[in-house]
Amino acid sequence: MGQEPEGLDQGKGRGLVFILSAPSGAGKTTLIRRVLEELPGLRFSVSYTTRPPRANEREGVDYHFVTPEVFRKMIEGDQFLEWAEVLGHYYGTARIQEEALREEGIDLILDIDPQGARQAKAKLRNAVLIFVLPPSLEVLRERLVGRGLDSHETIQFRLAHAKEDLKEAHWYDHLLVNDRIEDAVKRLKSIMVEERRKKEDPYGESHGGRLLERGGEPV
Repeated sequence: MGQEPEGLDQGKGRGLVFILSAPSGAGKTTLIRRVLEELPGLRFSVSYTTRPPRANEREGVDYHFVTPEVFRKMIEGDQFLEWAEVLGHYYGTARIQEEALREEGIDLILDIDPQGARQAKAKLRNAVLIFVLPPSLEVLRERLVGRGLDSHETIQFRLAHAKEDLKEAHWYDHLLVNDRIEDAVKRLKSIMVEERRKKEDPYGESHGGRLLERGGEPV
C-alpha cells in the first residue's frame, strides 16, 4: 500500500462508517473482532434484535436484545438507520451522527446484510462498503456445519440465502475473500487505513478502483 502521508495518525478515525456484509458463516464476526482489537480508532455499532441471545452472546456487546414491542416503538420513532426481518426476528441499526464521530476521532463498523447496507448507504455521507466472501460455497457449507449452531434445514436456508447475497456483492466498494483469517484481517486493516488516508485528501481524489482481495493481496 505504500508509506502513509506525513501527519496521518493511523490510530485516529475520520468519522467513516465501515459497513461489512457477508453470508452467514463467511467469518465476518471474527474479522470484526480482530480488527477492533488491532486497529485503534474503531468502534462497533451494536445492533438491536428481537431474537433471543445465543449461549456466548452478551447484552450490549453482541446485540441489544429487545422485545418485539420495543422494536416496533423504535421503528415508529424513526430511531433506526436501517432495519429488516430475518427468519422471523427483527434486526436494526441505530441512527448515526457522522459529524460527532469525526469530532471524536472514531470510525464505526456496522455488521449488516445487503438490504440494510443499501438503506444505510443512501443515508450516510461517509460510508465504505466491504463485502466478505467465503472461498467457495462448499467451504461455506463446511463452516456452517462445523460451528454446530444450526439445524440441517436452517443450514440449507442459509446457503440458499448466501447465493442471493453474493449477487449483491458487485456494488460494494471492496470485496474481501476470507480464506486464511490472518491474511484477511491484515487486508481489512489495510483497507480501513487506506480509506482514512483518502479522507485526508483535500481534493477527495479516488486512489484506484475496486479490487477483489484474496488472502492478503489483491487479485
